[in-house]
Amino acid sequence: MAIGNFGALPRQNPCAQCGEPISVPEWIESEAGRTRYLWHCLGCDYRFEAIAIFEDADPGALAA
Repeated sequence: MAIGNFGALPRQNPCAQCGEPISVPEWIESEAGRTRYLWHCLGCDYRFEAIAIFEDADPGALAA
């Protein structure tokens, strides 16, 4: 997946298992009103998904 604006990415999200900060998500999927982030901790090899839901999202807008 191509990402155009690296400044808009979530950064330093803590691992859901060990708490180690993860620099950037491994994968991002966007659709109207929500964005899914796949995180992969290199410290403990745990993978988890986080979903951001935008209530007032414009269905024609592109999410970061």
